[in-house]
Amino acid sequence: MPEPVLGPERRTNPLIWCVAILCTFITLAVIITGLVVFIGYMIVRPKLPQMSVVRANVDNFSYDMSSNLIVKVSIVINAENDNAKAHASFYETIFTLTFHGVKVAYLKADPFDVPQNSSIPLYYLVESTSISLTPEEGEVAEMSLDQKQVVLDLKGNTRTRWRVGFIGSVKFWLHLNCQLKLPLDGSTIYPKKCSTKSR
Repeated sequence: MPEPVLGPERRTNPLIWCVAILCTFITLAVIITGLVVFIGYMIVRPKLPQMSVVRANVDNFSYDMSSNLIVKVSIVINAENDNAKAHASFYETIFTLTFHGVKVAYLKADPFDVPQNSSIPLYYLVESTSISLTPEEGEVAEMSLDQKQVVLDLKGNTRTRWRVGFIGSVKFWLHLNCQLKLPLDGSTIYPKKCSTKSR
């Protein structure tokens, strides 16, 4: 039986070896980085900073025969950072206060920081200019006066950024959407479920 004829021995191109070694190093780096981030997360246990409406009251709610509405409201919003090891920043903060779809005022805040495990209250004294209402909106205003309670919606966004140890900087959009049922006798309410949620 004749012996098989073997061709010249082929060697792997050194460039392919270099690419293979480089891919191995990249894979190892990704795995190690993932482990470090996971372990760091488990140690630090970061909590998402948030904003919450802690109290509100109506100082003035008047509707005249010319179909003009004036609203004056006091609102306190807490910026909360429950992280024991992370400093938090809030920025691009803007909320809109509305009465049945009619804009009453914008609540804004300049960028600010909240230290670890603390909170900062934001005080808003909202006083609208005279707002002209449609007949339908006027009926709602009159009904609010009769019931001695007004319903206002507070919606908007803020951004938060905080550094979590060696993991790095983390950023989130926070969205607020809550309804405030405020008595017209000037008494203060303390909402329990009026906090931001991440988006």
